[in-house]
Order: sequence, then structure tokens, then C-alpha cells
Amino acid sequence: MTIDTSTFTVNCTGDACTGDVILFTEAVFGGSFRKPKFLGERRIAARIIKDSYGSAKQQHTFTVEVIESDGYDALPVGTKTTRKGRNVYRNGTTRQPWADESDRKATLDDKHQRGDCARAAREERKNGYDFC
Repeated sequence: MTIDTSTFTVNCTGDACTGDVILFTEAVFGGSFRKPKFLGERRIAARIIKDSYGSAKQQHTFTVEVIESDGYDALPVGTKTTRKGRNVYRNGTTRQPWADESDRKATLDDKHQRGDCARAAREERKNGYDFC
């Protein structure tokens, strides 16, 4: 199966949000944790169904539902999985345009507000300040 990339026209590297249908590439490794071996790359087209910021380190995490996948050890369609934001953005991320981009802006504003609050909470824990 080969993913049709022609519909993924908007660069959203670093700024994807819930509701986006994204395309990204990730490295696939095998072997042991101590001595991993690069096996190949896999492309994933997926819908972001949830995003969150971890309470301990504020690492951005996406829950995605796979629409299509190709490459090494492709994921089955319909699989729900999580990926760290840094890994989704690592090799560039594109998305399909929304029917109404103003709806996306509202979702993106909410994401940015949650991110700001998570970073402030982390700073508060580190330095004893109260931001949120």
C-alpha cells in the first residue's frame, strides 16, 4: 500500500492539533534497548484523536488513529497508538486542510493555552513560583 501524499498540503511541523489528519515518517528500530538496530522507516497517515501534556515533564503526546501506513513494518489501519510530539515532528509533518480553518484555530488556541499552563506548572515546581 502506498499513501497518496497529494492531499497533505499544509506544513504543520511543530503545530499539529486534535482533529488534524497528518502524515509523518518515523524510524523503526529492532534489537535490544542497549544496542538498537535501525531497520527502516515507516510513513503513517493518521487522525489525531487526542493530545496531552505529561504532568511530570510536560512532554507533548498525541493519540492517533492510523488511516494508512507503509514502509517497514507498516501499522494496520484503525490502530490507535500514542506518539511523542517530538517524534511526530522530527522528520517534518504535513496535514490535510480543514473544511473550516477557523475551527482549527480555536482547537489550536486551546492546545497552546494548555501547553503554556503546563510549562508554567513545571516552572512552578522547579522554582517554587505560582503561574497558573
